[in-house]
Amino acid sequence: MTVAEETEVTLDVGQQKELPAEPAAQARGTEREMHAILEIGVRGHGGAGLAGGRTPDGGPALAEVLIVDTSRSMLFPAAKLHAAKEATVAAVRLLPENTAFAVLSGHFHATVVHPGPDRPALAVAGPGERAAAARAVRILDANGGTAIGTWLDLARRLLKDHPAPVKHVLLLTDGRNEHDHRAAMSLETALDACEGRFVCDAWGIGDDWDAELLLHITRRLHGRRGAVREESELTAAYEELIAGLLGTAVPELRIRLTPTAGTVIRQVKQIVPGEQELVPAPGAGRGTEYVTRAWGEEVRHFQVVLAADPTGRERGEDLQLAAVEIVVPDFGHPVRLPPPRPILVRWTDNPLDASRRHPGVHRHELYQQASAAVAGAYRAWLRGADGRASADRELTRALHLAAELGDTHLLDALRLIEDGPGSGRVRAGLKDVDWQHLILSSAMTTPPLHPAAGPPPVPEVSPDADELVECPDCGWLGPADSVYCGGECGRRLRGPSA
Repeated sequence: MTVAEETEVTLDVGQQKELPAEPAAQARGTEREMHAILEIGVRGHGGAGLAGGRTPDGGPALAEVLIVDTSRSMLFPAAKLHAAKEATVAAVRLLPENTAFAVLSGHFHATVVHPGPDRPALAVAGPGERAAAARAVRILDANGGTAIGTWLDLARRLLKDHPAPVKHVLLLTDGRNEHDHRAAMSLETALDACEGRFVCDAWGIGDDWDAELLLHITRRLHGRRGAVREESELTAAYEELIAGLLGTAVPELRIRLTPTAGTVIRQVKQIVPGEQELVPAPGAGRGTEYVTRAWGEEVRHFQVVLAADPTGRERGEDLQLAAVEIVVPDFGHPVRLPPPRPILVRWTDNPLDASRRHPGVHRHELYQQASAAVAGAYRAWLRGADGRASADRELTRALHLAAELGDTHLLDALRLIEDGPGSGRVRAGLKDVDWQHLILSSAMTTPPLHPAAGPPPVPEVSPDADELVECPDCGWLGPADSVYCGGECGRRLRGPSA
């Protein structure tokens, strides 16, 4: 079977529809915000991943750039550089035949380790190229500082004109971007140039990497972040990461929102598996499109915030605020897409109805509070003895929130900081890197394992209300039982003259 026959995208919209029609006494203005959770899944049904094969025209589906930090700090201890080289060689070994790839060395500037500075194009994976890349990587030495913007910009230039639908960069660093001021290109300028060009996963190794730096890079470049506690763990981590990458089923997926008249899109962001702000894509045509990249077989959650004015609108009826569609640009493999779904509102004068929130929205708020508590505990810890009491309070708060969320991964990470189970005190003798691992852990979010154990379930929208009809004249999307188009043309959609 081919990938084309097996890839399917699913979409579910979760929301609490009721919003207050009357403003609170202290509220300003008349707009109300509707928060909806989009649960989007990609299913491959056991087929081979896109990135593990070839495009229909015979070209490679994956173009991969591996960046190795070779700043001087990688020699202290030397086990870091050795682990980085062995992990990079292992990753190259896993690349499928004919995959386009390059290995870069990064310090004050970036250089092409393989296929070499005299070969501006990417190498093509095969026995000879893999062996040559391994030889070049294993003789790498370390010197100089850290200027990550130049590393990413060289990766961008190598990938810029390559036709592979999946373009991926794997970046490893042991430090902080402390020589940005000396670089030919700053990190922020590089991120502006790279955003939307490829996906970048960023990893930390050693004792002096910066979690906020990894988070910043991967949020801008739609990637994932991680770190190893022991150098010896890096090869297995890289092998797992490359295996997951080769399972890519969709190189790009777009969320298209088409608001009805009077509705404004305030925000769209990914919240599971980690928070990531999405920005509108230029020139999307009908509606507004938000780009997400490189999906394997997985489920992600997104939060959509819409604003609307209830003035003059009916009370107690389901009204559409926006239509949600999933769009996958043509990459040579047809994908089965879900039908459009509505985001609805029901204006109410009942304060009890208006006070309810969807469990997914509440869960994300708890994650934000837990992440803020971790950040507060770290800032207090940096003050030494003067901040000890504040650090303990914030740690206790984070532990309570993680328990309420039922997130065992976050709880385990917090307990590595805690001075014994249930103490609520920060352990003595911590290193800064212990906090960096915790900051990364608190930035990852998970869906509930047992939804019934959380807040009371919200009634599902009936199947009939969960379908949309498209006007053949103007493209307006509305509820399936609409008699007339709610867009510009106003034509009849149902009945004798439709």
